[in-house]
Amino acid sequence: MITIKEIADLAKVSPGTVDRVVHNRSGVSAKTAERVRKILKAHNFKINNVASKLANRKKYTIASLMPEFDAQNLFWKSPFEGVTRAKEEVANFGVTVQSYTFNQMEPETYLESFEVLFAEKPDAVLLVPTFKEETKVVVAKLEAFQIPYLFVNNDAEEFDALTFIGQNSYKSGTLVGKLLHVSLPTKPEFVTIHIRQNITNYTAISNRIKGFEGFFETHKIAAIKHKLHFENLKNLEEVSLKLNTFLKGNPNVKGIYVPSSQLSIIANCIDTERLQNLTLIGHDTTEDNIKCLQENKITFLISQKSFNQGFDAVHVMTDYLFHKIEPKKKIYSPLEIITFENFDFEKEK
Repeated sequence: MITIKEIADLAKVSPGTVDRVVHNRSGVSAKTAERVRKILKAHNFKINNVASKLANRKKYTIASLMPEFDAQNLFWKSPFEGVTRAKEEVANFGVTVQSYTFNQMEPETYLESFEVLFAEKPDAVLLVPTFKEETKVVVAKLEAFQIPYLFVNNDAEEFDALTFIGQNSYKSGTLVGKLLHVSLPTKPEFVTIHIRQNITNYTAISNRIKGFEGFFETHKIAAIKHKLHFENLKNLEEVSLKLNTFLKGNPNVKGIYVPSSQLSIIANCIDTERLQNLTLIGHDTTEDNIKCLQENKITFLISQKSFNQGFDAVHVMTDYLFHKIEPKKKIYSPLEIITFENFDFEKEK
């Protein structure tokens, strides 16, 4: 009797994809689904065969450790929803997915949540390596107990993770540089918003800034570059005052780059008249960012399909646990430019 793995190999897809086709779930292109169905039919593969095979399989537990999301930072809502969707699908394979969270501004909560997670003895872990020193502790413990782990969204190349699933942050920043260059007049003048808590914690954001600045340096493009620093964006009155005072004192600034998912906060803090003459670029299709895009407050967003990052991480680890399928060391999310004209066609799920 042919197995799911053999069907997947013949169709050149993952076992998870075969399962989605067998159970008529979404997430598979029509062309791929048709190819899988032909192979299933050719081998007289029945759904009850799937059930009997799954019933005898070893059961696995995958633990996910991601930052919390709130009104100030909605980004993590999307990967969390991706994990939740995948959790429903891999349950058919005997996989349980347990989700844990931490406060991305408090390193101690990262370690505390990990200890709770670790006490449950998971077979594999999905990590967002937000804090470098704390991640050393986490990884050392996982490796000591030979528990496989992968990184989501934020890469940390000094560790031997099974894979990294997320955007190429440097190229993402480079793309923003190119967009700002073509959007503004010769010798553009722009400002990059630096939020200390983001830059301190996230390698991804630091690499975006490096890619952005590197574009102008590599292409020897003359530009007047400013940096505006904020400790955080919690006090909107202070943010608005500082931002508008800067823009009033620098009237030739025509572009603003926010290298995080918090562009909507900046856009909503700028005086309406002044906003009309600015090009604003940032990252991620959060609900608030899309709302500002619809209101023409934001010019461009760089999407990284964050829902898919969480979704794919669960399926990649499931394939590894059951079939020892080694993923590529880097699974990069697409670099997609979202505008007022095309946001209706942007589908995270």
